[in-house]
Amino acid sequence: MNWKYEDGRIYSTDEQGELLSEATYIQNQPEEIIINHVYVNPSLRGQGVADQTMLVVIDYLRKKNLKAAATCPYASVWFQRNKEKCADILIK
Repeated sequence: MNWKYEDGRIYSTDEQGELLSEATYIQNQPEEIIINHVYVNPSLRGQGVADQTMLVVIDYLRKKNLKAAATCPYASVWFQRNKEKCADILIK
């Protein structure tokens, strides 16, 4: 997937511009974000795309030296299940 980065949004589209996957967030503090939504196009669900999206988000957070929490149910569960992958970026 070809990932694009905007303030409050990390996403991927296909060649026609259709949204494939997206994670949105709000800036909580200067160095903290809250992930409030993770979306995967219905045609891609069940193929690990949401997991891949979260890994891209984690990589972005590390590069930007940001911490994160989540209000999105998927992202919250993902953080709980993957603590070892993301302990360094979680808001304590």
